[in-house]
Amino acid sequence: MASTEYPDSGEQLKERHEQELKQPDLYRVLLHNDHYTTMEFVIEILVKVFRKGVIEATEIMLNVHQRGTGQAGAYTYDIAQSKIAMVHRMAKEREFPLKCTIEKV
Repeated sequence: MASTEYPDSGEQLKERHEQELKQPDLYRVLLHNDHYTTMEFVIEILVKVFRKGVIEATEIMLNVHQRGTGQAGAYTYDIAQSKIAMVHRMAKEREFPLKCTIEKV
């Protein structure tokens, strides 16, 4: 049996491949002001769907009321879409035209 010699067999080169873990993209969930949805309902949405405390929910609601929009939170795409669907379902059940949109951070 013939032996195969490898040059520099004493020096082994090791390649190291490091995988970079990429954080998932985040998306803002925005609530939009309208002339029909009550402030109390917006606070309820922020507390129940977005898990905000009453004080923070009130601050966000005031942003919606005064500036036209307010950020309810920033989430991965699937979670943001799920929360938007919950908001729209709850608003429809209560007959409010509350608009909720998504925006990439």
